[in-house]
Amino acid sequence: MKALAACLLASATALIAMPAEARPQWTPAQAKAWYAKQPWLVGANYTPANAINQLEMWQAETWDPKRIDYELGLAEGIGMNTMRVFLHDLLWQQDPEGFKKRIDEFLTIAARHKIKPLFVLFDSCWDPVPVPGPQHPPIPGVHNSGWVQGPGLPALRDPSQEPRLKAYVQGVIGAFAQDARVLGWDLWNEPDNGADQYKGQDGKEPLVRALLAKAYDWARDADPTQPLTSGVWQHDDWSSDAKLTPMERLQLTQSDVISFHDYNWPETFQGRVNQLKVYDRPILCTEYMARGNGSTFDGSLPIGKRENVAMFNWGFVDGETQTRLPWDSWKKPYTQDEPTIWFHEVFRNDGTPYRQAEVDLIRSLADAPKGVVPAARKGAAK
Repeated sequence: MKALAACLLASATALIAMPAEARPQWTPAQAKAWYAKQPWLVGANYTPANAINQLEMWQAETWDPKRIDYELGLAEGIGMNTMRVFLHDLLWQQDPEGFKKRIDEFLTIAARHKIKPLFVLFDSCWDPVPVPGPQHPPIPGVHNSGWVQGPGLPALRDPSQEPRLKAYVQGVIGAFAQDARVLGWDLWNEPDNGADQYKGQDGKEPLVRALLAKAYDWARDADPTQPLTSGVWQHDDWSSDAKLTPMERLQLTQSDVISFHDYNWPETFQGRVNQLKVYDRPILCTEYMARGNGSTFDGSLPIGKRENVAMFNWGFVDGETQTRLPWDSWKKPYTQDEPTIWFHEVFRNDGTPYRQAEVDLIRSLADAPKGVVPAARKGAAK
């Protein structure tokens, strides 16, 4: 009897210690109710001008709240109300308490400027071997020459790293799960991006897909009041399950709100919005605007406003990421001449707009009621 009692006590203790069941994926109705409370969301993918990547932005030695305050003031001034901001697992490994304090400080600054960030936890783009500490200077003439993947490929290939990555997801989301200053959680940026500039990444996609599936579970275990998402980006047709890749199927069936990337002409952008409507959930375009590729504020932003699609362009203030330079700068660096037109970015480093007409458009669309595209003003700045 004593053995049985001990066994029952142990079982009861185990049940008490078990975490609460993860919250389910939001229903379409829940997602729409959340979205209806938001203004039309317009912002940018944000890295301060003096940071080459997400590590340099957040590490204690290079953390610069004064610069961030200044730049988010520029965003507020043109009507932006959100920013998509990248985090990194190595920041948690390096200094979890300090990292949380800096996120909290960032949220305080952002709230002062009426901006709610969408935080990105993992990323499959660019350098597959991130290293904490001082980052290398920008490679002259090259677009995004210091951006790093997270987790890096060594961590992806090492199963013993999984508890650390779980602790990162649940530690960050858990700390801010009830925080009204946070817009949402973008679990993985372009998870099936091959980052083909770098060799030795064979077998990456299945590893990422398996970890992303777990990341959705880990994030839901943290019970956030904000939505989860991961954006589809690469292929031409998302309109039916039969046309999806396994990664896209995971993203579109597990996300609370749908997100996507598009760097193409306006007609392509509209077509992708139409495809994604079949999921009957709010739609966020978390990357667009590459002037030399046909994706512009003038072309895509009014469509986003009319369709009530949240819009986050790539880049904000020209700086260490050098994303004013086009993607082809990886093959032919712009060391002698500037590109004919800037690829990304809204402001020059000194805070003046790259094109006044663009910031005027952003401001006018942000000021108009949801779904309303105001008529162009005669004599608007060019």
